[in-house]
Amino acid sequence: MKIAKTLSILGVSALAFFGCRAGGDNQGLEYAPQMYHSVAYEPLTQITDEEQGKWLSTREDEKGEFFNSNVYNPHNMNMREPVEGTVPRNKNGFLPHRLKQFELEEAALIENPIELSDPILKEGEVLFQQYCSSCHGKGGEGDGKVGEIIGGVANLKGGAYIDLPEGHIFHVITKGKGRMGAHGSQITTENRWKIVHYVKQVIQKQ
Repeated sequence: MKIAKTLSILGVSALAFFGCRAGGDNQGLEYAPQMYHSVAYEPLTQITDEEQGKWLSTREDEKGEFFNSNVYNPHNMNMREPVEGTVPRNKNGFLPHRLKQFELEEAALIENPIELSDPILKEGEVLFQQYCSSCHGKGGEGDGKVGEIIGGVANLKGGAYIDLPEGHIFHVITKGKGRMGAHGSQITTENRWKIVHYVKQVIQKQ
């Protein structure tokens, strides 16, 4: 009896010793491995059909199929909404533009948070030439090389465009409108406002 007990203790000890050894591709035994190697979810989509959302793990310590989606979050997204009252900010401290694409009237009420100055206008000019001139042209008249091909590019110097509020222009740069694509992911919030200053203070006053 004592021998059997001793052998079982030694067996468990040996299993624990060899199981905890890790190196190379061997991560050793892990408690709740999915806490260490979590399944990556698509944040803006949600799979409700378990047959379509199966994820197969080939790891030795967690072989099997897992459902790769969170059906409990609202709006058909895996990503959770921020806590009510949360104020998101980027690293520069500017509030990001969170209006929907069609909410131009509300966007028009937003004022430019960047103080106007000559250096800011100079930076805005550089940014405009970098991001906007290919379509709108160097002078904003809609005669850029790309604009000549696709057509329908706004002439920022005349018509209804000359009286557009700064918030409206910022919103269109961010979300896009008509043939103009969204540039919110390409240009930082601060730089978009600098472009707005340049458009309003230089291009539309030439």
